[in-house]
Amino acid sequence: MTPPNNLGPPAVGKRTPLYQQHLNAGAKIVDFAGWDMPINYGSQIEEHNQVRHAAGVFDVSHMTVVDMSGTEAQRYLRHLLANDVARLKEPGQALYSAMLRTDGGIIDDLIVYRMSFGYRIVVNCATRDKDLAWMNSQTDGFEVAVTERPDLAILAVHGPSSIETAAALLDQTKGEAVAGLKNFRGAELGDWFVARTGYTGEKGVELIVPAEDAAELWDQLLAAEVKPVGLGARDTLRLEAGMNLYGQDMDESTSPVVSNMAQTIAFEPADRDFIGRAAVTDDLAAQAQGNLPELVGLVLQGRGVLRAGQTVSTDRGEGQITSGSYSPTLKHSIALARIPVGSTTCQVDMRGSATEVRIVQPNFVRFGKKVFE
Repeated sequence: MTPPNNLGPPAVGKRTPLYQQHLNAGAKIVDFAGWDMPINYGSQIEEHNQVRHAAGVFDVSHMTVVDMSGTEAQRYLRHLLANDVARLKEPGQALYSAMLRTDGGIIDDLIVYRMSFGYRIVVNCATRDKDLAWMNSQTDGFEVAVTERPDLAILAVHGPSSIETAAALLDQTKGEAVAGLKNFRGAELGDWFVARTGYTGEKGVELIVPAEDAAELWDQLLAAEVKPVGLGARDTLRLEAGMNLYGQDMDESTSPVVSNMAQTIAFEPADRDFIGRAAVTDDLAAQAQGNLPELVGLVLQGRGVLRAGQTVSTDRGEGQITSGSYSPTLKHSIALARIPVGSTTCQVDMRGSATEVRIVQPNFVRFGKKVFE
C-alpha cells in the first residue's frame, strides 16, 4: 500500500564527517539548523562538568569556514566588519567581530583569523546562506576572493587539561605548536589550522582539519580520555561564560550596542567607513541618554530556572530574558536579559510570584570559577 503523500521516511539533515563517531559514542541526535547533530551522549550535566574539570571535545564541523584572499582582502574586510582586521599584524592573530547591516543590525557574529594567504572567517551554520550572500554582495570594487571551505572539519577541545592532552597525542610539530599557542592566536600547520579560540570560558584549542582527518583525530582524543560533548552542554557552558548565541541574544533586529558587543566595534581610525558605522554611532548616543536597553546578566539564587522569553520588570521598566538556564557550575539559575539601561533592581514572574533576581555583568564563570560579585 502506498503511504499518503504527507508521510514517508523522516528527512535526513546534513551530516558532518563525524556523524558515525557520534552514533558510536551513543549520541542523541537532533536537528540543529538542518544538521543532524549530537545534543548529548547521555548526560548533559556530566558533559558540562567534564569541560569545566578535565577536557571535552565538540564536533563543530557544521560551522562555516570562509577564506578571503586577494590583494584587497584587508580593505574589503575593514569595510565589511565592525571590528578592524588591520589590528591583526601577523598570521595567526584573531579577533571577534560583528558583521552589520547598514542600519546596525547584526547579520552574524564571527571570528576572523589572519592567515598567510589572507584571512579565514568562521561563521554560524544557521546563518551560512545569508552570510555568504551578504559577503559576496559586498565585493564590488574590491579585488578579493570569497571561498567557502566545506572540505574542512572543526573539532573544539576545551577544559583545564585540553591543551596538554591535545598536544601530547599529535605529532611533534603540531603538538609543539598547540602547546605554545597564546590566547586568540592560531598556527597554520600544512593543511591544518589550530587556534586558541572557543565558546566555553575554558582553556582550549580549535582544530580545523581536512574532513578526511577528522574521524581519526576524534578517535585519538577519545582514546586519551577526552570525552565527547554535545550541543546541550555547549549552550550551558557558553551561557556561564556570558557569550551570546546568535538568533537568541542578538540578531538583525539588534545592534552590537544593545548586545554587550560595543567593545568589538573599532571606531578608530575615524575615517574607516565600515558598514553600519553611522547607525551604531547613533545607537551609542541613544543608549547614553537612556533611550536604548543593554544586555546584562541575571542571577536567581533561589529555586526555579530562568528561561529565554520571560518578561522581567525593573525599576526602569520592562525587559526580556534572551538566554536562561540552570548553571551546573554555580548550582543555580543564570540568564542574559535585555533591560532598560541603568536598571538597579529586577523581578521575574516565577509561577505567579514576583521573584527578585540580581543584575550583574554578563559574565558568570571563567576557568571554572565564579567571576561576578
